[in-house]
Amino acid sequence: MVLNLSAQTSEKYEQRYDLLLSQFGPAGVGIETVLDKWEAVDSTNSKMLFARFSYLFTKAQTASVVVKPQKRYLGMDPVLSLKDSLGNDIHYYQVNDFDDELYGKAVQVIDRTIALYPDRLDYRFVKANAYIAYEKESPDMALAYLLKLSDIYSESDCTWIYEGDTADEAFFADAMQEYCYSFYSIGTPQAMNAFLALSQKMLQLYPDDTDFLNNVGSYYMIVKEDFKAAVKCYSKVLKKKPDDYTAIKNSVLAARRMNNRKLEIKYLRMLAEHGPEKERALAEGRIKVLESK
Repeated sequence: MVLNLSAQTSEKYEQRYDLLLSQFGPAGVGIETVLDKWEAVDSTNSKMLFARFSYLFTKAQTASVVVKPQKRYLGMDPVLSLKDSLGNDIHYYQVNDFDDELYGKAVQVIDRTIALYPDRLDYRFVKANAYIAYEKESPDMALAYLLKLSDIYSESDCTWIYEGDTADEAFFADAMQEYCYSFYSIGTPQAMNAFLALSQKMLQLYPDDTDFLNNVGSYYMIVKEDFKAAVKCYSKVLKKKPDDYTAIKNSVLAARRMNNRKLEIKYLRMLAEHGPEKERALAEGRIKVLESK
């Protein structure tokens, strides 16, 4: 009877929380009070713990506006763009600053949640996302955490769960590719280095995954401007997957930057065969121009 009563009480607070969440958001009026009472009767409830994390993480953030000259900042589009008296573009971005104490408490809660539910991959991703949001331009902690998580995942024989469903290796690889893209979108030198490091790590674990090999090629082309090294990576991709659009398109661009007409024609022919319909005609036209020279 005691156990049953406890479960009913926990369910009651869960319902109250859901109602307040829908009306006021994760850090709204009354949320903390409900969480305190809920924790008192069910301290290891996963939903309660995640709600506590969400409350602290949201409470820790304060929105501010920064002005930048570039058209994108931290992977975001500007909320407003104007011109100054000289006609120069000014872009305004909304960013979130964090209260370190509240942020630290939020991380402690998600760490506790992970310790209680170590097979829940979604909670581990929550922590990675929190690092990325906090670190902004320099995602050093996020990278270190994801590299460690990759080892934990690959070395473990447990059944991993993501939001109630089994998370297999294909799911994990796709999720890591999303984090690679997040680093790429941030675009700072530190983030691009993280993009390379995570891609190389995943390539070690999944040597046949062409997405991570494409990532390495893109790093050489965009960051290092080493177009020869980039084409070498893309060539490895095309041996595994001859119709890979990313590898073909980027090889065309790299060959063009190297002023290598023969190599550009080679990849243009592949683009004319495997590319999207709207690009095929353009590729064929470009081939005619190059062959006429």
